[in-house]
Amino acid sequence: MCGIVGIAGSNIQPQTLEAMLAMQHHRGPDNTSVFITDDRHCGFGHNRLSIIDLSPEANQPRHDDTGRYSMVFNGEIYNYLEIRNELKNDFHFKTNGDSEVLLCAYKKWGADCLHKLIGMFSIAIWDKDEKTLFAARDRFGVKPFNYAVDADKNFYFSSEIKALFAAGIPKITNEKAWAEYLALGRYDHDENTFWQGIKKLPAGSFMIWKGGDFTIKQWYFLEKETGTEFSTKSIEEVTANYFELLKHTIRLRFRADVPVGINLSGGLDSSALLAMVNAAQGEDNDVKAFTFITGDDQYDELKWVEEMINKTHHPLVPCLLRADEVPALAEKVQYHQDEPFGGMPTLAYSKIFETARQMGVIVLLDGQGMDEQWAGYDYYRKANTTLNTPTVQGTNSNAVLMDTLQPNFTEMVGDFVFPEKYPDLLRNLQYRDSFYT
Repeated sequence: MCGIVGIAGSNIQPQTLEAMLAMQHHRGPDNTSVFITDDRHCGFGHNRLSIIDLSPEANQPRHDDTGRYSMVFNGEIYNYLEIRNELKNDFHFKTNGDSEVLLCAYKKWGADCLHKLIGMFSIAIWDKDEKTLFAARDRFGVKPFNYAVDADKNFYFSSEIKALFAAGIPKITNEKAWAEYLALGRYDHDENTFWQGIKKLPAGSFMIWKGGDFTIKQWYFLEKETGTEFSTKSIEEVTANYFELLKHTIRLRFRADVPVGINLSGGLDSSALLAMVNAAQGEDNDVKAFTFITGDDQYDELKWVEEMINKTHHPLVPCLLRADEVPALAEKVQYHQDEPFGGMPTLAYSKIFETARQMGVIVLLDGQGMDEQWAGYDYYRKANTTLNTPTVQGTNSNAVLMDTLQPNFTEMVGDFVFPEKYPDLLRNLQYRDSFYT
């Protein structure tokens, strides 16, 4: 998972970065490092979870040979081998990891390198000569990038919000965010968080900070990549292309120097994922499959999971979530999330992740995003659905009815307008759910 922290401004102190890192140590227990420039205008910190190139040489923060650029990075660049091959005549690589490739790609192409990356990432790069901070987030915002600015225009960033509190950013509730969440079930629909003065870099965007001022620019536009017109290809062509993309995607995600497992439910997305793992890894692979159960046959999807496992013969690890565990587990997950989370499935995931870690499986593949991609939610087909239909965890019911809240509280609810990038409601709903809910 890894965690990144940083400060750009003046008189950066190591103890501040160390306090920030301590608050998110759980993100990267394999190594913790701090770097501060000689002029104390920038400082970075990194919590490392080792996945690719487990050697100390691949630790971060990372610096280029000239000493001009320094970088921290959370995530994984799945196509780093292809990019490395493209850069082999320009750089002498000293590690076998993706972070070194990423820094070299930025040196070669600047912000344009983002379009070459296949992966999930939050990146921060300091340019010593220009005294600028470049930061970027992946296309769909899989990896977090929270930031705040203090009264002296110092810029702070971190993977987890609690690290900003450790740096001295005030912990003050953002009542408008809470009102929109409780009244309409909205969260993650804009750059604001549930805490005043703390924002998040939007998905598919990058920012440049210099001298206390910064600008944010979007670099990824899904509608430009897909086009807004429907494809004229036959269903056979589309199906063949799609399956090739799926297999290629999964092959790339098995690039790791640690064991990789998969999350499995009884749904179509998980079943497709399991089948594609077999296609990519060969039928004799021993990739462990993890699934959560409650012990209630009316709720559990174990029977469908076992049907799949009987065909693929993967080792299956059921993870039991008991009712009496929920209060303590909810408190623990809330601590890590810093903000409201999606409900019981999040608690179930935490059990799965804990079990996988205990069994030595460090990376898990999952089918997240497939219900958006395949239009799998029920409300996609309902006649009364609109872009403003409240959504919480795949439902279209209000989290709390408006008339149960204080009037002065509901008055804070903003008139957020979801963008319409496509000429039809279905794809606009898919777009909304992919980027705003």
